[in-house]
Amino acid sequence: MSDQSNEDHQGDAKTLSPLLPQDVEDAAASLLEACCDAGLKVATAESCTGGLIASLLTDVEGASHAFDRGFVAYSEDAKSAMLGVRRDEIDRHGAVSEAVAKAMVRGALEYSGADIALAITGYAGAAPRGEEDGLVHFACMRRGGTPRHRAEHFGPVGRGPVRIGSLRIALKMMRDAVDEH
Repeated sequence: MSDQSNEDHQGDAKTLSPLLPQDVEDAAASLLEACCDAGLKVATAESCTGGLIASLLTDVEGASHAFDRGFVAYSEDAKSAMLGVRRDEIDRHGAVSEAVAKAMVRGALEYSGADIALAITGYAGAAPRGEEDGLVHFACMRRGGTPRHRAEHFGPVGRGPVRIGSLRIALKMMRDAVDEH
């Protein structure tokens, strides 16, 4: 989509638009529209995406009331301080794990006014020795529900492709949560 048509089309992501595939922009706009229609708010708890999901959702004009807040909890200390993830849980399972993703999503709901939260933790680039490059854990949860987990194995494709792929998965998981009744 050209810059000119972006300016004319309300609902498209403005700031990140030149860098994002159209399907990602469309998914973000669709998610926020569905949230607005259902009267729901979303929150994000991000590690390896560094706030990219929150940035994408706040770039869509006319849907600000559907996004409550985003937590960027990149370090282990931040995951504990901001989202209430227990240090012993991080030590036992590792910061990049199903258990920590689920703890992050619970914390995002606890510390926000959102109805749905999405958490993501992983290795966007090279992983430490003994860990898997491109491993990303996602957790999504509706308030009062149970977290849904997904692990994605992107492999050693690099930070950009892992982050774009993560956007696609995160947006789909949140949209599926909106559509739950």
